[in-house]
Amino acid sequence: MSQLRRLDQLLANLGHGSRREVRDLIERGNVEVRGEICYDIDLRVAPEEVTFRGQPLEAPDGLLAMLHKPLGYVCTHSDKEGPTIYELLPEAWLKRNPAVTSVGRLDKDTSGLLLMTDQGKLVQRFTSPKSDIQKVYEVTVDRPLDPRLIEVFAKGGLMLNGEDKPCLPAQLQIVDDLHGRLILSEGRYHQVRRMFASQGWEVTTLHRSLFGEYSLEDLEAGQWRLLPVPDVG
Repeated sequence: MSQLRRLDQLLANLGHGSRREVRDLIERGNVEVRGEICYDIDLRVAPEEVTFRGQPLEAPDGLLAMLHKPLGYVCTHSDKEGPTIYELLPEAWLKRNPAVTSVGRLDKDTSGLLLMTDQGKLVQRFTSPKSDIQKVYEVTVDRPLDPRLIEVFAKGGLMLNGEDKPCLPAQLQIVDDLHGRLILSEGRYHQVRRMFASQGWEVTTLHRSLFGEYSLEDLEAGQWRLLPVPDVG
């Protein structure tokens, strides 16, 4: 059984409203504990004992989800640059404490797999260079690819403009003249576009299809899916 928590604090932390709003919901009979309506806001409960409006609590011990980011969306809370990925998520997720955030970012003109979580340790694990997590990008370029790029990217040592450390080795697979698949184990700012630009190619479309063990599979653009939360200690 999970650690006991105050009922009102538990529901507030999971995004069901402010402490005052949650207390009102409890007093109106929206919450059951062990199958019985509970009006005691101070009661200490295990999350698995609680249902809210007949439904189990969503991800009470931490949230991890996969989002298929569409083109045109930005990975910030500000809408100054266009619609944000947070508009695609359930409203309750945005009220959780800790807050739900993306693991890294994809730029506005890149689509594909984003991980979303409220667990800081997961963000650190997935973004740490020590984790050596592979990311796969489907790339379209403006002119036919040269097979020499395979060796250029694979040997490492490629210096990007404004960087003081060379890129780690990356694996390029040429699908056809204008399409490639690039596998990276790091995630610098606009790295894929800058790597190709350094060799004279412009990336015209970019899509991330895989992040570590996670793959989009049949998840459609704009949709999300909850994932099991791995143990990070």
